[in-house]
Amino acid sequence: MRDLLYYSLMLLLGFAWYRFGQNLLRKGRRDENDELTKGLVGPVGLLVTGGVACYLLLAVLRALVRGEVPCLGKACAGQVYTLATHAGEYWSNMFYLVWLLLALGYAIYVTLRIWFRA
Repeated sequence: MRDLLYYSLMLLLGFAWYRFGQNLLRKGRRDENDELTKGLVGPVGLLVTGGVACYLLLAVLRALVRGEVPCLGKACAGQVYTLATHAGEYWSNMFYLVWLLLALGYAIYVTLRIWFRA
């Protein structure tokens, strides 16, 4: 039951993140105060977000190829979940990694679309 609640909240948060980005994209070049519409992240934030997203992409690819993912959290630091022995924990950590990767990628996408409007 706890897992169902966890995944439902993650999907709900992802949907809210998507709607927030769509609302920003729907705005014109200027908002109601006649100021330029700002993206989700600034220039330095875009570089940091891009770096973190690249690291997460490499972590996901590494976990898929090797069949093991390190535990994400304080309670199980240093523990490695393998697909063969801990399939549930493996896939839950993979879901979390992919969710973070998609959220950061969407933030980069929305920011670049706002910056390079015609």
